[in-house]
Amino acid sequence: MQGGAALLAALVSGAALLASASRVEAHAIESSITQLASLNNGLLLSSHFSSGQPTVDAQVSLIGPGGKAVALGRTDAHGQLSFALPKGASGDWDVQVDGGPGHRDYLTMPVQAGQAQLDRLSGRQLPGLGDFLATLRHPGVLALGGLCGVAGVLIGMDRRRRRG
Repeated sequence: MQGGAALLAALVSGAALLASASRVEAHAIESSITQLASLNNGLLLSSHFSSGQPTVDAQVSLIGPGGKAVALGRTDAHGQLSFALPKGASGDWDVQVDGGPGHRDYLTMPVQAGQAQLDRLSGRQLPGLGDFLATLRHPGVLALGGLCGVAGVLIGMDRRRRRG
């Protein structure tokens, strides 16, 4: 009868985990770059979450074709940051927006003779820690974990029974 009580406890525990699972939503960062008319060769980065909220105080870096990173600064209360490219820059430059774990955006900006080719700007999102944690809290993943726990209890009960 002791094994039945353990099984019941495992099932109740698994059900409690599923019942307590809250909905987790990860918001990706979406960024764009436009030319500034007021600043010679100046660019304006605008960054916001998929929810529409600006990406405030995100660290922005510029990485040249050789891999050298240059910190540009942080986005303002509107999720914006203005910057200029190094003189004579050429090649593909990466703009990285880091809004914290799970909140990053990467833009590749082709540059020719110091001029950004914004019509050829491309972006990519890399999964972050926040996306991974949100996946772990998904009800399907929690249910699988509960089933594995129940299976472990059943195997343990069977082994005890066989030993005598």
